[in-house]
Amino acid sequence: MNESITSLVQLGWGPFFQQQLTLEDLEVYQPARVFEVQRTGLTLLHEGGESIVSLGGRWFQLEAEQRPTVGDWVLLNRALNSLERVLERKSILKRLAAGSDNEIQLLGANVDTMFLVSSCNDEFNLSRIERYLSLAYDAGVQPVIVLTKADLCDDGESYIAEVRRLKNDLVVELVNALDMDSLRHVAAWVQPGQTIVLLGSSGVGKSTLLNTLSGEHLQLTKDIREDDSRGRHTTTHRSLHLLSQGGLVLDSPGIRELSLAEAQSGVLHMFDDIEALADECRFSDCAHESEPDCAVRAAILSGDLEERRLASYRKLAREEARNTESVAERHTRFRAFSKTVRQHVEKKQRD
Repeated sequence: MNESITSLVQLGWGPFFQQQLTLEDLEVYQPARVFEVQRTGLTLLHEGGESIVSLGGRWFQLEAEQRPTVGDWVLLNRALNSLERVLERKSILKRLAAGSDNEIQLLGANVDTMFLVSSCNDEFNLSRIERYLSLAYDAGVQPVIVLTKADLCDDGESYIAEVRRLKNDLVVELVNALDMDSLRHVAAWVQPGQTIVLLGSSGVGKSTLLNTLSGEHLQLTKDIREDDSRGRHTTTHRSLHLLSQGGLVLDSPGIRELSLAEAQSGVLHMFDDIEALADECRFSDCAHESEPDCAVRAAILSGDLEERRLASYRKLAREEARNTESVAERHTRFRAFSKTVRQHVEKKQRD
């Protein structure tokens, strides 16, 4: 039992959540935050400590996006043994679940800042970073690019320059995740009541980063493979950690496939430079191939825009549109199925 929780503010509570409750709600329910999600239950922190609550069957009749996830704020009954309601989310990070039937997988809720962790080796990939940034922008989450393994790299500044070519206002930190002095600018983001999520591929140093920031051994770590600089999974499930100096960090397993869905605004924000150029093309439906007076092609020829970046934009935009359409079709099927089940139950009750 965690007895160190003295206020909800420590856990990230604020006016956005407070205004969702009535005086009667505050008398009847206990607000709590989801720190872990197991197969059939939740680990929750609240004023006074920690509770483990089973999820009733009614929650599994809902689509994945409507079920509680790590970072959610929920209401418990006063006996602290039943989940009554999930509060509206301030932000939500999600992807199309790998290998699923077009189901959305939630990566974390009510996050303030994303530490997008990449390493200064063969794992570094600009197109992958653009993908994560699109996710952050769509959720309204502040991205911070954390480039790890600076101690193993001869020219870390070149990696910073590469990232800043994507957007010149990006916050980029070059660090040795084992050295707290190296992390002082990163640590400044971890303020009391603020929630940070660590996202990135396996082996980039997320668990090491968490351990160093916390001053504790919260997660196991493993070395990367020397042959291809790829990492091996160390974190096995998503979990929220309350740090002793204040702030909360959500750690998650390395993501091999971040497939975007329902994230159009994030993609457009990530590539707003290309969108602005497209507005200057002679034709509104310009494909940026061989059309006359194409501002996008002109920018590529002048060196102001990389061909890689245009290709990345096209790929992400097509993927996001396709996945969003597939998810919408799944929602329609699910609602139809739920309606059939409900009608069947009502008929049995009448009979």
